[in-house]
Amino acid sequence: MAVQPIRLFGDPVLRKPAIEVVDFDKELRKLVSDLTDTMLEAPGAGLAAPQIGVSLRVFTWYVDGEVGHLVNPDLTLSEETQDGGEGCLSLPDITFDCRRALSVVAKGFNMHGDPVTIEGSELLARAIQHETDHLDGILFIDRLDEATRKAAMKEIRESEWFGLEKPTVKISPHATNGFGF
Repeated sequence: MAVQPIRLFGDPVLRKPAIEVVDFDKELRKLVSDLTDTMLEAPGAGLAAPQIGVSLRVFTWYVDGEVGHLVNPDLTLSEETQDGGEGCLSLPDITFDCRRALSVVAKGFNMHGDPVTIEGSELLARAIQHETDHLDGILFIDRLDEATRKAAMKEIRESEWFGLEKPTVKISPHATNGFGF
């Protein structure tokens, strides 16, 4: 329905665990629609509700031409891992290799409250893990080894957007370099 401003690194909402959705109502359906529109406009491979300032356990994804959403996710991760470039719409133009589980089984609900199970590997698994991390107040840079995290923080501090008085951006034209989530 409406593209929303994306919160940037430094906004406290990105570091707080989101609360479980209990009302599967018109407002939730509007939130899923806003998340989807914002993610596609950015463009990104995923977007979590805290990234638009809503502290609820909801995210959307767009991977391999498929758009989806999940409410109150519960993940089971494979032991096998993958390394790959990862970015984030809340950290524009920042991309680093990040280790994630190769596959995931995600259980939760759709926007109508119906139980769903999503099974994914590679990019879909990465997107689901990345977005679920957002719901837990975790950013992908938190998953990097110490030296890489230090390099990421240096890039963040040197970026044009870091330290803006109002840390939001509507669209990041380069966000999908390394799959922005």
